[in-house]
Amino acid sequence: MKALNTQTTNTPDPGGEPMDRKAMSPDPKGHPKERLNEKGLNEKGLNKKRIKRGWRAVLILMLLAVLCYAALLGWVVYAETHLPEKQESQAILVLGAQVKEDGTLSISLHRRLSLARTEYFQHPQLIVTCGAQGADEPAPEGEVMRRWLIDQGVPEDQVLAETASFNTRENLLHAKAMMEERGLTKALIVTSDYHVARALSLCKQLGIEATGVGSHSEPDYWWINHTREGLSWIKFWLEGLL
Repeated sequence: MKALNTQTTNTPDPGGEPMDRKAMSPDPKGHPKERLNEKGLNEKGLNKKRIKRGWRAVLILMLLAVLCYAALLGWVVYAETHLPEKQESQAILVLGAQVKEDGTLSISLHRRLSLARTEYFQHPQLIVTCGAQGADEPAPEGEVMRRWLIDQGVPEDQVLAETASFNTRENLLHAKAMMEERGLTKALIVTSDYHVARALSLCKQLGIEATGVGSHSEPDYWWINHTREGLSWIKFWLEGLL
């Protein structure tokens, strides 16, 4: 009897080529390099999806910000163009604006004062000019405004300067006290057109009976003025909630 050959041999395939038994037994886990490549592709795919989601979230937030900004500007313009009719008044309250470093009036302040002067000569009454001294101003706004009106022909005893206020609310609070000392209750607010509506809302909060008129603002500064006024409205609403 021939001895059995225990050496492992390759069984030829039908085509005559020997087949490796290891090759015939597939690795259920796959080749290590293939697994690494597959894992890397999956991670890349996930990263791409995360990036897309991130950009989508950013675009949505940007769109919401634009819509909120547009709505805010829309409110400012609506309020500016839907003011109550001017009523009879006993005092004209002129709200302050910037005085230049050389002591001259800014365009905004000049227009407010010119409108106040016109209103005074149509219906003479007490004028209160409001505003403290800013860091870059040579004198209190209220005092500079008072001198300008006197130089423009308004009698000196008809103009009072309020020089302790740094914002619209303080303007109105101090002016209200000056009116009450003289037994006056009805006011005409004079400020820039975009500012009148919020000033009147503050008057209502503070118990001042008032209507208002607005001077035209500089077209070149329309966006800046209305954006700033929109932010001031947000502050006003938040203060009302607190």
